[in-house]
Amino acid sequence: MKSSKMINILKQGNIVIPLYLIQNINEFKVTIDEFIFLMYLYNIGDEFTFDPERLAKGLNISLEDVMSYISTLSEKNFIKVETFKNDKNILEEKISLEGFYKKITLIMSEEVNKPDVENSNIYEIVEKEFGRTLSPIEYEIMKAWVENGFTEEVMREAVKEATFNGVSNLRYIDKILYEWDKLGIKTKEEVENHRQRHKERRKEEEPIDVFDYDWFEEDEE
Repeated sequence: MKSSKMINILKQGNIVIPLYLIQNINEFKVTIDEFIFLMYLYNIGDEFTFDPERLAKGLNISLEDVMSYISTLSEKNFIKVETFKNDKNILEEKISLEGFYKKITLIMSEEVNKPDVENSNIYEIVEKEFGRTLSPIEYEIMKAWVENGFTEEVMREAVKEATFNGVSNLRYIDKILYEWDKLGIKTKEEVENHRQRHKERRKEEEPIDVFDYDWFEEDEE
């Protein structure tokens, strides 16, 4: 069935879709047809008696299409066809939207815990260090830092590291952050410990300056 046929159903005003679900449609990873069918089930109400012919008639689609959507959405864990006994102790089937509700809850939870990109102070810090306004590309690079979970204190330390080395380049800072991430460095304290270990290692590797070495003192021993 073509998407245009399902879209025509929306135009008839038979389905009400919350704006929040439309805004997050990509999170569901379903086709537009599957989404509209799911919204139809959502509008009918949860745990209604499974009646494929009723669904086909309500959406003006074939019974084959109904069974196809039921199968696909079941595989994606949005719905589940369950068996139950009615008041007359007769076995019937119902469609549960429990999986769909859990998916919505998960999306909302991720939205709440999503890093606050817009309100991070790191942008102002870098602009102050660079002495200029960030370009759109640089802004996107830094936005990726925040979205990938780098804490502001670690980002500050990476900026400090770049400034200390006389480099005013976001790609350089980007490399520092991801190198630290590979080493499992997540806090300012871990950054400082890493710096200290690096200093000690370099000191051990420094060659002896033959011009500064006190050869006479060694002979006296």
